[in-house]
Amino acid sequence: MSQETPEQPVATEYIPPSVSEHLNNLHSGHSYTHYSPMPTNISSNNATTNTQGTPVVLGVDEAGRGPVIGPMVYGIFYLPIELQHSLLAETHHFDDSKVLTPLNCGWAIKSLSALDIGAGMMRNGGSYNLNAQAMDATVEVVRGVIERGVNVVEIYVDTIGQPGTYQKKLQAIFPTVKITVEKKADSLYPCVSAASVVAKVTRDVSCEVLYSKVVEGKQAQFEDNGVMIDEVGWGSGYPSDAKCVTWLKGNMDDMFGWGSECRFSWGTVKDMLEDRSKAIQVDWPDDDKENNRLSQYFGVGDTMMRGINSEEQELRNWFGASVDNEVF
Repeated sequence: MSQETPEQPVATEYIPPSVSEHLNNLHSGHSYTHYSPMPTNISSNNATTNTQGTPVVLGVDEAGRGPVIGPMVYGIFYLPIELQHSLLAETHHFDDSKVLTPLNCGWAIKSLSALDIGAGMMRNGGSYNLNAQAMDATVEVVRGVIERGVNVVEIYVDTIGQPGTYQKKLQAIFPTVKITVEKKADSLYPCVSAASVVAKVTRDVSCEVLYSKVVEGKQAQFEDNGVMIDEVGWGSGYPSDAKCVTWLKGNMDDMFGWGSECRFSWGTVKDMLEDRSKAIQVDWPDDDKENNRLSQYFGVGDTMMRGINSEEQELRNWFGASVDNEVF
C-alpha cells in the first residue's frame, strides 16, 4: 500500500493475534509470520483423495515500507472467489461487510523487523535491498498459505518496482496460479484493500507495543526544545515526521544509538550517528590484516611464558601437560 502521506498510528487497547502471539519476537527484533486458522467454510486440498479445495482469491499488500522505526508488514487476505463478487461495487469498494467473517475469510502476515531490514540492507554492501526482502516476504507468506491446503487460484498484488518484472518473478514461482501485479492495487481489488488493512493494523499495534517496551522502566526523562520526549512519542515512525526525528535525537545512546526498533540502514539514522559530536567512535580491527595466534586471546604469548616458573606453569596445565610435535 502506498504511503505518500505519513499517518499517525491510532492508539488502541486491542492487540491482534498477529502481535499478541509473537511478543517475544517483536521485543527481541526478530522477524516472524502469523497465519489465521483455516476458515470453516473453505475446504482444503486433499492429497489423499486428489481433490481440490474451495477456489480462493488472495490479495497482498504491505504497510511500513518507508519508516525508520518499526517493522515492515506484509499482509495477505483470501476468500472464496464466489464471494469476491459480493464485495465488489462499481467503484471497487466493499459493499457488504457482513461477508467478512472468520467462517469464509483467512489472512496472514509477515513482519520484517527493523533489525533484520537494516542488517539485510547493510550486508555485503547492500546486496539484500528492500525490494528483495519484500519479494521474499511475499513469496514466503503466500507459499505458507498454499502449504496449509488453501486452493489459491488467483493472486492480486500491490506492486513494488516495475509491475511486469515483479509479476514474472511471482508467476515463475507459482506457475499454476493467475497472478496480477498492479500499482494502486489496493484501490482496484477488494482483496488487496483487505490485505492492506491487515498489514496496517498489525504494524500500528506493533509500533505501539514497541514504544511501550522502549520507554518502560526509564529512569530519566529526555527533553528536546522544552518538550518531554515520552509525552510526544515517536509519531508515525517516518523520517519526514517531526515527532519521529525529535524522538530519535532525544533518545540516541552515545554508544549503541538505538535499539532493535530502529532501521540503522536509513539515511536519517546514519546522518544522526555521524553528526553526533559526543558519539563514541569505535575503530574495528581489519580481520584481513590480523593474524593473531589463538593463545593471545586465552593466555599469554611465548615470550611471557618463558618468565613463568615451573609451579605456575604446572597450574596453567592442570588440565593436562602440553603435547609436543614429537608425539605425532
